[in-house]
Amino acid sequence: MKSSWFDKKVLVLGLSKSGISAAKYLNKHGADVFITESRERKEDDDKTIADLEAMGIKVEMGGHSDEFIKDSYIAVTSPGIPPESEIMQRLKDEKIAVISEIELAYSQTQMPFVAITGTNGKTTTTALTAHILNTEFKAYPCGNYGVPPCDLLDGDVEIFVCEVSSFQLEYSNGFQPQISVWTNFTPDHINWHGSLENYFNAKAKIFKSPQEPAFSVLNAKDEKLLEFSKKCGSTLFMFAGEIGDNCCYEKNDAVYFKRNGHEEHIIDLKDCPLIGEHNYQNLMCAVIAAKLEGISNEHIKEAIMTFKVPEHRLEKFAEKDGIVFYNDSKATNPEASLVAIRSFNNQNVALIAGGRDKNTDLKEFDEACKKHIKTVILIGEAADRFEENLKSDGFDNIIRENSLESAVDKAMELNPDVVLLSPACASFDMFSGYEERGKVFKDYVLSRL
Repeated sequence: MKSSWFDKKVLVLGLSKSGISAAKYLNKHGADVFITESRERKEDDDKTIADLEAMGIKVEMGGHSDEFIKDSYIAVTSPGIPPESEIMQRLKDEKIAVISEIELAYSQTQMPFVAITGTNGKTTTTALTAHILNTEFKAYPCGNYGVPPCDLLDGDVEIFVCEVSSFQLEYSNGFQPQISVWTNFTPDHINWHGSLENYFNAKAKIFKSPQEPAFSVLNAKDEKLLEFSKKCGSTLFMFAGEIGDNCCYEKNDAVYFKRNGHEEHIIDLKDCPLIGEHNYQNLMCAVIAAKLEGISNEHIKEAIMTFKVPEHRLEKFAEKDGIVFYNDSKATNPEASLVAIRSFNNQNVALIAGGRDKNTDLKEFDEACKKHIKTVILIGEAADRFEENLKSDGFDNIIRENSLESAVDKAMELNPDVVLLSPACASFDMFSGYEERGKVFKDYVLSRL
């Protein structure tokens, strides 16, 4: 049910993509909008702020003033602001409710949401799900991937396919998707949430009452989620394992879907453009969502076969003289890199890893390298710890380089079957983000071919 925003004062926290989207939507629908941003103003902000102010939206940078906060009807927050931050405490003291931009969008439409969360695999699953649903519906990817859902509210949308992070879900207490998908769960964002339990509970909200969806889709191979599945009250579908009467699974090199005990063949893996067990799991999530929305098997298969992997996510982008190049820059933790590393068997793989260390355990990463990787080329701040751990776990074929470009040069000299950038680290020691890191990698590789 749409709210009436006429003459209501709304505070938007953060001059971010989602914050700007929320501000513009609210302004268009009659709200008196104030954007408050803690960081200092930069030259790059000038045009954005000028455009917002021309609409009548007030913007302040470098702090949160009482003038902006007082008498606010509600606050819409950007996902990066932690619950324990000073501004959140001030809003609590003022008894101002805080919601996410995703919850705002949900409250403004009657169209269904397919929500996709998880530590890894969210973006590929979101993109593939939207791609399949688009064969029969006007379905759009949004949230962390695509555009903020508020950008789509005044358009012709039949299904919102929304990638949602734990940060966004922390502030989404009224968000109730039709279908909630949980790809996997591994430790991440502990500093932001305060504990692993808090991180888990933030994601679990959209699977439990009062936000319980019509359908819950969970990973049968994730022990934590398999246990959690026993507590789901909604209609449950499991993927990556033939468990129960409602599931999607791999058998005889093909993907099958089962509902109420009836099995259907969906696609042979040889016809799938995705590689690796993790991507097959992403595919199964999308298949379940598509079947629940009534998409035909024929359209599901055709859409999978024409799908292109999102940039920076185990993206095959070049091949020259027998060397295949993969850009997996989005792998910003060891758990994410593991799924890429394990996608290659019986091949000579040169792995480029390193960056800003998240100080997570490297035991599984090291063991995967021993099994699947011929050479590890390390760069960035994390190189010392990664080298020490790899060597202590019995992997010695390690090369150190000072830049991503020199790492590419060295990898190509080795003439492997595969050059894989899957850093297992954040990018901020050398780049503005994983996107820039991936772009630099791709551009330099292509310049060498």
